[in-house]
Amino acid sequence: MIGFLVLLFPVLLMIFMLTMERIEEPLTRVALERDVDDFLDNASPAELDTLVREGPVSAMARFRSRLRLRARAGRRNRSQPER
Repeated sequence: MIGFLVLLFPVLLMIFMLTMERIEEPLTRVALERDVDDFLDNASPAELDTLVREGPVSAMARFRSRLRLRARAGRRNRSQPER
């Protein structure tokens, strides 16, 4: 019985992984489309220039880093007590 489970476990694990990949792919595509829409709506002129000159990967990286910096500044301002 244990031998049967040892042989069956890798097969079941592979089936589970393939199923999860099929579930994950559409979710990733939707997230990417949402990121591109957000980029085109909110990108600065420098980020649009990066898009034209260097391509979408560099432009999205620059855009995300700007959003992270803005989020950090917002958290820092909220954490400081008002005087």
